[in-house]
Amino acid sequence: MAQLKLEKRGHTALITMSNPPANTWTRETLTQLRNAVKSLDEDKNIYALVITGEGDKFFSAGADLKLFADGDKAVASDMARIFGEAFETLSNFSGVSIAAINGYAMGGGLEVALACDIRIAEQQAQMALPEAKVGLLPCAGGTQNLAWLVGEGWAKRMILCGERIGAEKALQIGLVEEVVATGMALETALVLADKAAEQSPSSVTACKKLIQQGRSGSIQSALPLERELFVGLFDTKDQVEGVQAFLEKRKANWVNG
Repeated sequence: MAQLKLEKRGHTALITMSNPPANTWTRETLTQLRNAVKSLDEDKNIYALVITGEGDKFFSAGADLKLFADGDKAVASDMARIFGEAFETLSNFSGVSIAAINGYAMGGGLEVALACDIRIAEQQAQMALPEAKVGLLPCAGGTQNLAWLVGEGWAKRMILCGERIGAEKALQIGLVEEVVATGMALETALVLADKAAEQSPSSVTACKKLIQQGRSGSIQSALPLERELFVGLFDTKDQVEGVQAFLEKRKANWVNG
């Protein structure tokens, strides 16, 4: 049975982590995720991506620690590389990515959610980056993405002190954007994905690039790029369609180009 399931629902791709009992990551599933996101980037009919965990207890518990039990640096290097490739590919997905956190999100399980644009958590969800408790560190974007979202203080509480937080605290500190009832994360995420599909895909790609530009550059460099990408949209069919649809009081028919 596939440990990473991909399903397309209209303009949304649904990726389900399916490796019971805790939906842990393996080299194979990380490679599958990287390749799946790359293929979705090539699919002009897909505007959004939702990722969730199978079952009602775990979103994902991260890497299987058995992989690192013998202290093999070659294995560690290979896993760190594929973790990075998979989650950076997810971060760079051209559409909107949403994590539907339906349970425990630990270590690499939280890092995959951090690599998404938006996070929806069920009320019973628990989140942590506990790698330092076992002599490791979050190597798949965790130290950077968490600090960017919640600030240095809370990132240090979670990573340096190993603090585990619930959904309401995650909402309070900005780690998740919404908390929903048990069993409702996926449905909520899919509704949000449908909203994203009403936007011009070309505009979404450009806006996402600009928003994330702030992580690595200054506002002085981002503002000229903002204007440049705005003008660049006039090379797209979606720009013409979007304006015409508004003026004609009808729903736009995007072509993602």
